[in-house]
Parts: sequence; structure tokens; C-alpha cells
Amino acid sequence: MSGAALGLEIVLVFFLALFLLHRYGDFRKQQRMVLFGTLLAWYLCFLIVFILPLDVSTTIYRQCIEDHEEHLPVSTVSPTNRTGPGGPNPPNASMAPTRRTVPSPCHRPWSFIPEGIMPVFWRVVYWTSQCLTWLLLPFMQSYARSGGFSITGKIKTALIENAIYYGTYLLIFGSLLIYVAVHPDWPLSHLSWYELQTIGITAANTWGLFLLVLLLGYGLVEIPRSYWNASRHGHLLMKTYFKASKLMTEKADAEENLEDVMEEVRKVSESIKYNHPLRKCIDTILRKCPVDYQEKMGRNMDDYEDFDDKQNSYPTEKSLVKLHKQVIYAVQRHNRTRVQWQILLQQAVHLEDVAKNETSLSHQFVHSFQSAEPPGRFSRYVYTPTVEWYWECLLKCWFYRLVSVVLTLFSVAVVWSECTFFSTRPVLSLFAVFIQLAERDYNYLYIEMACFITIFFLCTCVYSTVFRVRVFNYYYLASHHQTDAYSLQFSGMLFCRLTPPLCLNFLGLIHMDSAISHQQKLPTAYTSIMGSMRVLSFIANGFYIYYPMLIVILCIATYFSLGTRCLNLLGFQQFMDDSEMTSDLIDEGKELIRRERRKRQRIEDGENRRREWKERYGNQREDLAPRNRSSHEMKETNYSESSRDRQVKYSRSAGRAERDRVELLQDAEPLDFNADALTDDGLEAEAGRHAGGRYLSMSSSRNRIFDDV
Repeated sequence: MSGAALGLEIVLVFFLALFLLHRYGDFRKQQRMVLFGTLLAWYLCFLIVFILPLDVSTTIYRQCIEDHEEHLPVSTVSPTNRTGPGGPNPPNASMAPTRRTVPSPCHRPWSFIPEGIMPVFWRVVYWTSQCLTWLLLPFMQSYARSGGFSITGKIKTALIENAIYYGTYLLIFGSLLIYVAVHPDWPLSHLSWYELQTIGITAANTWGLFLLVLLLGYGLVEIPRSYWNASRHGHLLMKTYFKASKLMTEKADAEENLEDVMEEVRKVSESIKYNHPLRKCIDTILRKCPVDYQEKMGRNMDDYEDFDDKQNSYPTEKSLVKLHKQVIYAVQRHNRTRVQWQILLQQAVHLEDVAKNETSLSHQFVHSFQSAEPPGRFSRYVYTPTVEWYWECLLKCWFYRLVSVVLTLFSVAVVWSECTFFSTRPVLSLFAVFIQLAERDYNYLYIEMACFITIFFLCTCVYSTVFRVRVFNYYYLASHHQTDAYSLQFSGMLFCRLTPPLCLNFLGLIHMDSAISHQQKLPTAYTSIMGSMRVLSFIANGFYIYYPMLIVILCIATYFSLGTRCLNLLGFQQFMDDSEMTSDLIDEGKELIRRERRKRQRIEDGENRRREWKERYGNQREDLAPRNRSSHEMKETNYSESSRDRQVKYSRSAGRAERDRVELLQDAEPLDFNADALTDDGLEAEAGRHAGGRYLSMSSSRNRIFDDV
């Protein structure tokens, strides 16, 4: 099993990162380099999280072997009992201490990784992620958002925008370098490459830890509270109404912004004709516009009109670059708000259905609108309406409450351990206590599971905050393939900057980081790559120990929603139970959902009536067609025979009047006012000429109208 667990987790983590990228990104429309950079960043960060428990168990096993060798009893062996190269009794043989061969009590873990693999693995993963987050992703982010029409122009714009960030990084690194240089114990002339590398790693981890504590303090409170609020159907429905009101405002703003940008594009497109040098730039902009706007602009375009530089003033290439950037942003925002509105509408309708079915005595869950897709085997045999009623109306709320209680206990344990992990005698960190208890029995499976659950919970609190946070529409991760390239790469940058300090913080919680716990323990392969923090003692002994205690203050502020209240005072509407503005937005959202529900109900009723009409009268026409054809042939025969008899019996003048009457009746045909509404394709429209419309459809066939003629 050596290395098998490592290879299996590498493959599973790749598919996990690919699944998340498919959920938030768009493989068909976004650039390949953007998708590849984001996938690589997410993959490396998830890989660190999943492989670190294996590194911990392997390190504990190596520590056990080392401790066992140190405590072996030492015995002396006489020269007569030794056999050397010169025979059984070498002339210069002397008494020498040797160790007895004693069976080792250390059991090798099932996921043991051979020595030498993990350091190389961590070195490749860590430095690749750091190159991505500090160099490549910021450059690709600016490159993807640039409105340039050439590769050279986009590269130039990206370099100019990232010059400020690169200068900030150099300033932080230079400040730490100056501190080390003026320190009396670390003269600049004695600094090695390893120590300079440690300074750079420390600077990156310090920046990441500063942001990590802020996000972790929010997630430790908000995630358990979100599950508890999800168990309250009334509260969740009110919050959905509130979101609907805000999203409709944003949707209307996005549509108005798109119309303004398209109007500007139309003016520029009409001014720059087909033979203008900048026409290729206009064509590039038009390809980014929605299809309906492209058709409108194409109809108004006169390709045979030449341009005149003396009479008209034309936009510059710089202004077209700015317009191109505005078009990309406006189209992306419009599509995102439109999709989000449909998703939010479905959620609101489902919550209203749950509220209605809670009082149902039949214990059968009834949906307001039937799904367009036919029910599968799971819905027909397992997730029946009865099972759905018990889950949605009875069991789901209790399940969410149980999950909320468990997550709350985890949050309390994390907060307590963050405040006490520096204490080694006695051991106050709860996670360190659990790991040390399992270490005594060498239960490696328990160690790996405890490490994985702990670090997975920490990552959930941090990463979920990254997915939820929203910065003025410039950074926003939206599901259902609605995240733009800028936000995808920005999330990759955050993941790469947050994951290394998060893992170091976790190793400090379980007392596996000797730089913080100050214990003589064998370091993990991950901490050996990070380097010795003793180069910067004020960070190792001060910042890394006392700064995480701020989580207590941040958790208290999040519990009382201080950040939400501050944003509400600044004019950013937030959901608050005791706010009049929230009540007004809830009423507005309720009316919007009610309006959309009525619209959807009318559409569904129309489709049902059309379907019933086709099933009732379409089949009747098909059944009566052969019968009408045979009866028509028989009547034609009878009519021809009766006409011969009439010619003999009646005079010529009477026959002429009768023929005129027959022709008038044959030309008279009732008007069909509903033919367009009742036929869907050309074949039905053709058949509807004989029996279309409400008046004609009441009779079985057109031939029966003229049976008496």
C-alpha cells in the first residue's frame, strides 16, 4: 500500500477541482488559459489539504521509530564473541557497545509514504502555487479583463496594472530583509539562500494569515447559523423574498446598462464603415454582443458607404478598447442576473410549496408546477410524494438543526484551540489532545481521519467565505456557469495564499509545528519545506501565536451581526429582522414572486389547454380520416347517380338553378380564427384547413356539412 493512498487522493482531488470549476465556470465560452490556471490553482490547494493527514501519520511513525532506537538497551560484546575481517579474534579488537535487536512496537501505517517522496512533492506543490498566486494569476487576470484587440496590447495593459502589486510585494520583502540585516544576530553577510527563501515564505504566510483569521472568524459563526436558519422555513422564505427584491433591482440595472452600452456600440458601428482601418475592432466588439443586438445592428449597416476623414470624427483605438471592456462586463452581468433570477424564482416557489404542504393531511407533497422532465426511477420508486413530504416538511428541519449543533461544537473547539495551542504543558488544545491519545495506541487510521475532519472543517469555513463574499460586482463567484474570468482567477489567487498558512495553523493546533510549540519533535515534511521561523523571531514567537486570538473578537462581532449593521448604515441593504427597509423589501419581493407565479401559471395553463385540444381533436381527426374518405367516395357515387335521375326528371332551367346553389354552398366556408393558435407545425396547419378552429372542430368532418347538398 506504499504510495497507493497518495496516488488515489491525487486522482480524486483532481476530479473534485474539475467538478467545482465546471459548476462555476463555463468550459465552452471562457478562455482555455483562464480555465487551466484556475483549475491548477484549485487543484494544488485541495491537494495540500487532502495529503497533509498522510504526512502527519507518516511523521508520527518515523518519530516512533526514532524514539524506539534511542531507548534500546546498550550491551557490550567481548572480542571472543565477535567475528571480524581477520578471523574470530582480531588482534586489535576491543570492547564496543552495540544495540540489541528488539522487535519494534511501531506498526507501519497503511498509507505510509516512503522517505524522500513527500519533501519533493511538497516543494513542487508549494512553489508552483506561489508562482501562480503572485505572478501568473494576477497577470492572467488583467489579461483576460483587458479590452485590447491584440495580444501585445493586452500584455502591455496587464503589466501596467500589476506593477503596483509587484511593487507592494517587493516593499514587504525588502522591509523584512532590512530587519534581518540590522539584527545583531543575523548580519547580512552571513545570510544564505535558504534563509532568504525562509524570509520570502514568511512574508507570504504572514499576509495569508492576516486574511485567514478574518475569513475564519466569519465562517466559524456564519456556517452553523446558516444551517440553523435553513431549518426555519418562514425565515428562509422571508430572506428569499428579500433577495428577490434586491436581485430584481440589480437585474433591471444590468439591462439598462446593457442597453446603454449597446446604443453606444450602435453609434460607433454606424460611424465606422466596412473599409475603415478600425472596422476589424468593431467586428470584434459586435461578436461579444447578444445575438438580437447583432441582428439589429446588421440591418442598419450600409456596407457600400465609404468613410470620409474630413467630414466625420471617428473614435480612437483607445476609446474602442474601453468600449470593448464595457461590452464584456455588461453582457456577463446581464446573463448572470438573468440566470440567477430564474434560480431564485424556483427556490421561492419551492419554499412556498413547502409552506402550503406543511398543513396537508394527506401527507402527499404537491408541487405548484409540474416538472417538464418525466420522473425517473428514483422519483417513482424511492423519492415518492409521501417520502418527499416527510423529508421536506418534517425531517429536513431536524436534520439541519442537528448539523448546526455539531458544527457549533466544532467551532467552539476551534476557537478554544486557537487561543491555547501555544500551551504544551499542560496540553490545552483539544485537537492536540485527540491526536496524542491516538498516537499512544498508534491508531493511524484514527489520526488521519481526525486530521482530515479538522482541516476539512477549517477549509470549509474559509473557502465558503471566499465563495460567498462579494466585492461590488468586481468579484463574485456565481454557480451555474455564471462566474466571469476575473472572479475565477481571483478565487484561485486567494486559495493559493490562504492554504499554506491554514495548514501551518492546523499543524500548530495539533502541536506538530516545532517552531510554535517549541518541542523537540521530528518535523513533518511540510514544515521542513516552510523553513525555520527562527530567522524572524518576532513573527514566530509573536504574530503567529497571538494574532489568531483575534478570532474570538471576530466571532463575537459576527454573532451580533456588527458587519451587517455597519453595511446597512452605509446604505448597502442587508437582511435584518428589525429593520423597516428589510420589511419593505420583503413585501416588494413577495409581490414580484407572486407576479412571476401568475405569469408562469398562465403559460402552463395555455400549454395544458393546447395539449388537451390536440389529444381530444387531433386523435379524432386521425380516426375519422379513413371513414370520411370512404363515405365521401360513396356519397360521390350516390350523388352522380341521383344527378342523372334529376336530369331526366327535371327541366334544364331547374337543373341550372340547382347547380348554382350547389356551387355557392361549396364556395362558402366558415372563417377559422384560431388556426394559428391551435397548430404547431406545417403539417398540423395543413390538416387544420379541413377541421381547424372551434366552429369546424365541433363537426366530425367537412363532408358532413354538405351531406344534404
